[in-house]
Amino acid sequence: MTNAILNAGVLVVLLAVSAPVLRRLRGRAVLATVLLLCVLTAVFDTIMIDVGLYEFDPAKILGLHVWGAPVEDFAYAVAAAVGMPVLWTVLSRRRARRDGQAPHDGTADGTTHA
Repeated sequence: MTNAILNAGVLVVLLAVSAPVLRRLRGRAVLATVLLLCVLTAVFDTIMIDVGLYEFDPAKILGLHVWGAPVEDFAYAVAAAVGMPVLWTVLSRRRARRDGQAPHDGTADGTTHA
């Protein structure tokens, strides 16, 4: 199995499970986070590959690179940028319910945004 197939499967499951919560989060903030993490991934993956910290098996990657980073590595940045706010929101709601408070949806003013 190649990294691209594995990453695609994980992202599809993550997005499917996260969709109800993602709809209520601020889309611009999540998108900005995805973009920022992808830029950081391109920079730091390229540096780590150039200095020899790790290398990829050519049989396991597509061979497409952004700067020096294989495109498959960007799936981790997307997963983190999507998964962490969703997890934060879900756990905050669970804690609020447990403590008898009004659930907080992860936005600054407590309102929901499309």
